[in-house]
Amino acid sequence: MGTTADLHEGDHRLARRAIASGPPWVRRAAPAVQEAAERTKLWWAAAAAMAAFGGWRGRTAAAAGVAAMTTAQVLSNAIVKPLYRRRRPPEEWVPQEELDERPDSSSFPSGHTAAAFGFAGAVAPVWPAAGAACGVSAAAVAAERIHSGAHYPSDVAAGALIGLIAAALVRAAPHLPWRRVL
Repeated sequence: MGTTADLHEGDHRLARRAIASGPPWVRRAAPAVQEAAERTKLWWAAAAAMAAFGGWRGRTAAAAGVAAMTTAQVLSNAIVKPLYRRRRPPEEWVPQEELDERPDSSSFPSGHTAAAFGFAGAVAPVWPAAGAACGVSAAAVAAERIHSGAHYPSDVAAGALIGLIAAALVRAAPHLPWRRVL
């Protein structure tokens, strides 16, 4: 059975490998993915498109996605990040041209990933096809956060988990007032 130090070392090894390698197209696509995910632009655009062109289902999916994205951001950025301060991967691991884009907030958890998985996780039950497209985009955001050197894999995994929890909370919210307290 591994120790915490073993998990930490494995996390660092995976991050270093992901930052240093990968197909050339990933490095070329990463800036576009990062730009789309910055300030949740991608998810706001997806919500607007779903609401405008998806009828009742699109509006419901957009509202659920935005609610889960917002919940995920509050959980990750306002609650968890201040509780757990973690340095970002070392600058010497990251290509020089990407160092300007690195945030200086805590690395743990990935707020971008939390927002992405929250949005996709809330959209999928309402509109599965749109949820699948959002899920692919969320996975691209998660991969970019590691590949760019902004996060360790465990930061991204924690962000994805927080996002999925936020989506579950949003899905459960309409039913909560009707449940009996035992």
